[in-house]
Amino acid sequence: MKIFKLALLFTIFSVSLFVCGCKKKTAQIPVQNTITVEITKTNHAWYYFSNYTYHFVDRPQNAPLQAQKPWTESIRISSANNEACTQYSESKAFAVVNRLGILSFNDEAITLSQDASLFTDRTAGNLVFLNNVPVYSVYKSAFFNDTILAPDYKNDSSSHLFLLQFDSHAKISYPILNCNNITDKTNSEVTDFYWNGLEWCCSIKTISDIKNEFSYIRFKPLIPLLALSPSTAEGKIDIEECDADFFRSCRVHHNYTDAPDRIKKLLSGFDTKLPFIIEVKNAGGSSPRIYENTVANSKEKELNAKAILSANWSAALFEDGTLFLEGALPGKHILRSGKAVAIRLPKLPVGFIYSDFVISGTTLYAAWEESSFYKTGRAGFLQVNLERTLYSRMI
Repeated sequence: MKIFKLALLFTIFSVSLFVCGCKKKTAQIPVQNTITVEITKTNHAWYYFSNYTYHFVDRPQNAPLQAQKPWTESIRISSANNEACTQYSESKAFAVVNRLGILSFNDEAITLSQDASLFTDRTAGNLVFLNNVPVYSVYKSAFFNDTILAPDYKNDSSSHLFLLQFDSHAKISYPILNCNNITDKTNSEVTDFYWNGLEWCCSIKTISDIKNEFSYIRFKPLIPLLALSPSTAEGKIDIEECDADFFRSCRVHHNYTDAPDRIKKLLSGFDTKLPFIIEVKNAGGSSPRIYENTVANSKEKELNAKAILSANWSAALFEDGTLFLEGALPGKHILRSGKAVAIRLPKLPVGFIYSDFVISGTTLYAAWEESSFYKTGRAGFLQVNLERTLYSRMI
């Protein structure tokens, strides 16, 4: 049984390289027809996560060693995005730190909001926005989380949290839905979801002593979702069963030729002869869409990237630290008359990758982690002053 479980684990995590990265050294990607800017020692700062908070460090390799754990159990930035930029917004951005809390970014100001009752024993991620309110999900992994064996967990439906909203003013997370609000199956967890802006599609794992089973549902709230709570949700959600094929269709990798025009323009100076996968998010939006650029017979390592489309700018960060940026950051003029700029973030040690990013005001925050297959060791984020990096150097 242990051998079967281990084999299953390797099968599952082998398709999760976008999240987990790998230990293979990644050379910096080639850039064409784009001005490249290097980060200097005076315009950035490194931070790492401990079991309790984040700390300054001079470089990632000098952060205290952390035992490598499956990415579902490790302290790392699991999801990040900007809020939608409006006339009155402060260009805030947020990151879900697995097992720790929510990071709020307001230009150079950083706030960590912790809640041990929500984060300590749960995997957190899937950050989306409803009316510019951050919403994310939590669950307990049946593979690695021993707390699911506790009698209190099995008997208490409120332990099976699913969807939460983050109040950026009070710095507190509030439950919106529990798993039992959307399924009659007891002892279940929503391990993943996709929200397209209209309806939610969920993958539900039901845990038992005999075997674990997956089921799938799609739902729409009958009243504004943010007005719901686990105690008031009954009768206020339209729920329909679906299947694994439907859920996979929500998560499908689209051909890069179908990517938004702004993304293709942003990466027009990138060598498209290299294979890559890019996860594209709209600032303040729903679940991201993933696009894959396949190159027949290519022997190059497939690169991974995250991208954000905001109202006045767009950006994409590749795992090697190459950031493409175009447009105008808040309160600033348009860079290079609308042409893209490539920024080379500091090179990480072998076995480390850049995994996600946000831009708040004129400050970039790039998540980094020490990654090997499905496990993560040390993790943290890089803070870069783009005012000094870009606007003091070019028009």
